[in-house]
Amino acid sequence: MCVRFFLMALEPLYNSPNAWQNNTVPPALATSVQSVPHSRIRELAEIAMSMDGVLKLYFGESNQPTAEFIKQAAIQALADGYTFYTENAGLPSLRRAIAGHYWKWHNVSLDPADEIVITASGVQALNVGIRCVLDPGDEALVLTPAWPNGSSIIGMANAVAVQIPHPLCGDRYVVDFDALERAVSPRTRLLLYTSPSNPLGWVATVEEQQRLLEFCRRHRLWLLADEVYDRLYYAGAKLGDPVPSILRLATRDDAVLVVHSFSKSYCMTGWRVGWLIARRDLALKATQLNEFIISHAPSFAQKAAEVALCDGEEELVRMLGGLKANRDFCIAALQRMPGVTVPKPDGAFYLFPKIESLRDSFQFCRQLLEQQRVGLAPGVAFGAGGEGSIRICYAADRTVLAPAMERLEQFLRTAELH
Repeated sequence: MCVRFFLMALEPLYNSPNAWQNNTVPPALATSVQSVPHSRIRELAEIAMSMDGVLKLYFGESNQPTAEFIKQAAIQALADGYTFYTENAGLPSLRRAIAGHYWKWHNVSLDPADEIVITASGVQALNVGIRCVLDPGDEALVLTPAWPNGSSIIGMANAVAVQIPHPLCGDRYVVDFDALERAVSPRTRLLLYTSPSNPLGWVATVEEQQRLLEFCRRHRLWLLADEVYDRLYYAGAKLGDPVPSILRLATRDDAVLVVHSFSKSYCMTGWRVGWLIARRDLALKATQLNEFIISHAPSFAQKAAEVALCDGEEELVRMLGGLKANRDFCIAALQRMPGVTVPKPDGAFYLFPKIESLRDSFQFCRQLLEQQRVGLAPGVAFGAGGEGSIRICYAADRTVLAPAMERLEQFLRTAELH
């Protein structure tokens, strides 16, 4: 009886024109996600995907399929029963293989149990690493032009990305340490850089790495190095030598994180396996957060990644030879084009040519796509310092690169740049 009287008393409220169920204003999305911009690369790619005959050089991936021995390893892993949950930090055997990789190539000793976390891709490693060090309202310094996901993830954490452009000095991009000093504030907690760089192909020298590390120590900042392209390096003593990792300079007590992935070096973009290396306390927390984000990377994909790391050297060096030849071919073609300046990159598989008088790189790339069926990425997509340039991914067959360069040159000779 009491319940009945209670409901009768509420009836006028529910039937009133101002009742909550008649409110025409829907709940809003979180401001942290509303502020994250749509990827300008993806925006152009979606246009290109609706067109026929496009020469696709906009995404950051090789057009080579994953090597057959890696695919067979995944099939074998499925047959062996790797279809169940693994540890949140990933399979111990894969973590041991990664630790062995760093000892072999960098003379760095890592504890696979406490300092390495397997993730579902490099971007997820970046995501969980940033999540572990930033609170709402914090600031992070980001060296740009850079892959936009870092700045966007910082925004998703309700923090602020402060972009510091790489100046071009002569034929090489450098770190603007004076700008970094001016940008530090009491709210700064993190510095993020990428070497080799996407989109610049820039590689941090050991001296620059040392100065970045000392800068972060002095200001009590976390230093996050995106080293996803470290094996795609052309300036070593021989092809296959990696870019020197920041871990060669850091101690176990330093506030340093390294994110990495199997996507680029082993043509495994669709497999979604990466890793995070960090100080023990952060690695532990990242492992715990994995449970609430992805639980763990796919079990059979982890086994395939282990085989790629252990047996993939010959295939990697072969691919590097093709990439270096593609780089040199595209640079030679670009140097013949009017108003184009292209620094020679030492790593990754991108060129980032500057185009004289270009003020709207997105519109330029859209017109190039519509008129010449060539898909490139606009420089504006990569943050501060990117406008006025375009990004070319040269990890494609020469049958794609050669006509793409011809069409780009034709477009440049006839286009009106704004």
